[in-house]
Amino acid sequence: MDVIKIVSLGIIATVLIVLLKEIRPEFPMFISLLTGIAIFLMILEELSFVIDSLNTLARRINIEFTYFSTILKIIGMAYIVEFGAQISRDSGQENIAMKIELGGKVLIMFLAIPILLALMEMILKILT
Repeated sequence: MDVIKIVSLGIIATVLIVLLKEIRPEFPMFISLLTGIAIFLMILEELSFVIDSLNTLARRINIEFTYFSTILKIIGMAYIVEFGAQISRDSGQENIAMKIELGGKVLIMFLAIPILLALMEMILKILT
């Protein structure tokens, strides 16, 4: 099972970080980063399946591709921002993590504006 591999990798990385924190303070950040990348690579196939399934569903229900691709970009951006913020937090840099999250939120809002405008337009058409 993939979940057992992911959890095992996380536990091993956590133990290594705890053991090495006192000896080599620079290692925990690298271990955390490498663990995150390894877990991402482990779930890449499943992620690809999810995206393909959503793409098939979007074609079936005839969603405009621009909106669908924007939603996928927003979801991907949210995961990347969360990953970056957690790496910063793991390194003890809470302020940088907060700024990464703020930047991500602003960029997500920027990407969402066309969808929000189209939704508002549809609501206005229904109401009039």
